[in-house]
Amino acid sequence: MGMTMTLVQLMMMMIILVLALATSKRVLASDPDILSDYLLPQNSSTVNATYFTYTGFREIFDQTPETFKATKASMVEFPALNGQSVSYTVLQFPPSTLFPPHTRPDATGLLFLLAGSLEVGFIDTKNVLHTQKLQAGDIFIFPKGLIHYQYNSDPQLRATAIAAFGSASARAVTVPPSVFTSGVDDVILAKSFKTDVDTIKKIKDGLTTS
Repeated sequence: MGMTMTLVQLMMMMIILVLALATSKRVLASDPDILSDYLLPQNSSTVNATYFTYTGFREIFDQTPETFKATKASMVEFPALNGQSVSYTVLQFPPSTLFPPHTRPDATGLLFLLAGSLEVGFIDTKNVLHTQKLQAGDIFIFPKGLIHYQYNSDPQLRATAIAAFGSASARAVTVPPSVFTSGVDDVILAKSFKTDVDTIKKIKDGLTTS
């Protein structure tokens, strides 16, 4: 029981730490407004409908990934999104997989579950956890800058969702690697989470070998 409580407290402190970092910067992160209908690519004066068409999702539903997979249509993959403050991601969850706790400092996220079921949740700035079990056809919103997650707890069925974002470049900052694989000294992490260096090393090993 003592070890269980220690790990629970460790995870909660980790989430609170990254939440504080994320919310302190959230007001500075947004897409700039543009003064034209759309932005042309460099060295180009005209475009046709092909420029406004993205075909990168055509074959993803024919694939069955073995681990969680996010396929993006952001400004990098689809340059026509530049200046439009929107983007898309298709999320594929094999059985018993998850998108770990993360935050998106640039954008609100709107998730639409196409197939399967997902356990989702986010933590607000009052440290309240809001969770829901989604079924196919459900929509869930993740407020901008807040830590959130998605988990397919079904041991047999996969889940597929589409996430829309209010940014052409909605960065995801995942909590565990941002804290434990960014080079912060083990002693500092151990003191911050009120645990020992060996526990910190075990967490780091788990993240780098998974």
